[in-house]
Amino acid sequence: MSQTAQQRRQQQVDREIRLEATRRDAYGTLIDASKQLSAAWWRVADQLRDATSTPEQWQESAAAAHAAWMRFSTAVASVTVAGPGPVAEAADSLRHAMSALDGAGMDWHKAARSEGTGLIEACDARYRQAAKAKRVPGSEFQFAARRALNAED
Repeated sequence: MSQTAQQRRQQQVDREIRLEATRRDAYGTLIDASKQLSAAWWRVADQLRDATSTPEQWQESAAAAHAAWMRFSTAVASVTVAGPGPVAEAADSLRHAMSALDGAGMDWHKAARSEGTGLIEACDARYRQAAKAKRVPGSEFQFAARRALNAED
């Protein structure tokens, strides 16, 4: 009887170790993907602000930002599955904030193609606002992740 209990306890410990490793990997991947997505959109924004840049350059950098969005979206899904609930909720809040950034960038890119210039103040302002608004959800996700991993003092 005690050998069976010992085996069950060891299996439980092994599951907890695997879950923590899965969560740590998912959280790190999401943090990296959010940074990569931000950087991709900053490259687009820098090009749109550059009067010497071309629509082809805008398109190339916007395509890279779209690819970064796909990686980010996949990372959010992984965190949502890995949990726990508070971390999944923080990841979803970050997804909403990054979606606003992505939308502002896409709309700016579309307007620039239509107008033939990226120097569109209203689009730039909306983009900057979205970029600023994502900071708090990013920090809140990292805090929730640290708590879930018992990395908080």
